[in-house]
Amino acid sequence: MENKITDSVLYIGVDDTDIDLFESQYVVPNGVSYNSYVILDEKVAVMDTVDARARDPWLSNLEQALNGRTPDYLVVSHMEPDHSANIQALAEKYPEMKVVGNAKTFQMMGQFFTLDFSGRSVVVKEGDELSLGSHTLQFVMAPMVHWPEVMVAYEKSEKILFSADGFGKFGALSVQEDWDCEARRYYFNIVGKYGAQVQALLKKAAGLDIRMICPLHGPILKENLGHYLEKYSIWSSYQPEDQGVLVAYASIHGHTAQAAKEMAEILEKNGAKKVVLCDLTRDDMAEAVEDAFRYNALLLAGATYNGEVFPCMHAFLHHLKGKNFQNRRIGLMENGTWAPMAAKAMKADLEGMKNLQICETVVTLRSAMKESDRPAMEQLARELLAE
Repeated sequence: MENKITDSVLYIGVDDTDIDLFESQYVVPNGVSYNSYVILDEKVAVMDTVDARARDPWLSNLEQALNGRTPDYLVVSHMEPDHSANIQALAEKYPEMKVVGNAKTFQMMGQFFTLDFSGRSVVVKEGDELSLGSHTLQFVMAPMVHWPEVMVAYEKSEKILFSADGFGKFGALSVQEDWDCEARRYYFNIVGKYGAQVQALLKKAAGLDIRMICPLHGPILKENLGHYLEKYSIWSSYQPEDQGVLVAYASIHGHTAQAAKEMAEILEKNGAKKVVLCDLTRDDMAEAVEDAFRYNALLLAGATYNGEVFPCMHAFLHHLKGKNFQNRRIGLMENGTWAPMAAKAMKADLEGMKNLQICETVVTLRSAMKESDRPAMEQLARELLAE
């Protein structure tokens, strides 16, 4: 992307298109961007660093943007290593530069780095401001969005929100793709557990006149900001974004998969607005989590395995529980040759999740689906789709 955001704010981030797994777990076919910014005024502020993988091109981008000047401040909004890995390197390169963060920021900094920052640290708290000249940064604490030290910065003159990991997405900036899809997958898998904290930050943001959002991953958002704010409001309140059913199945030899696909057809015939099939043995787990949160209903189809349920279903439900899954209607379909136990195991995994409506009808298959199973499947579809 072009490095000039405004006359005074420059983009110095780096695309990483070689990475295969973000945070060693999320498939990123289109890579990821590590965003960093420079504000040029009477004082110069660098807004976050980047991942260690991108150190050299980032330093080159920074030097080009500085054009011979020296940074006065490094603002650290988030200490996760994909943004903070180069703090010590930058501090050593510019020994007069001060580092701006909150008390928790500096506590973590001492855990990651050996450099003593005590003589050059600027500790800020909620509402504190930092003047750069004609630009002023106002700091807003955002604890647990999604680490305890996270803060965002609002630049008052150009009305820019530097939003840390908020409003970020997977995908390099060199790739044109739909924001909603990869921002949704990013949100629910990385931030999803902390909906209440995101809601608290949105309430604070509502009091600011925001004209532009500069996140630490993904594109700078300049237009139709209401769309992005609305998505975050829906996601962080754990409400369904769309009416539909995710049919997630865990099949060993294919019989449960066949029944799940038949169930998808039954749901469509019964009026489901959208049905999405997910093979938990092969499909991207992060996308399965995303779709579970996206739609208002979830059908779980699991084969019995060692007296429980096939392990990938356990893993899926464990991920959902860890992301605070709630407010959905759930249908259960199990398979077993001699002692079907999958439904019992799935119910146990669902315990503790909030506001789940589990359908009364449980479909129990014996090895392979038969026509005699269809009435129960039709009944489960009706219960799952009931208004």
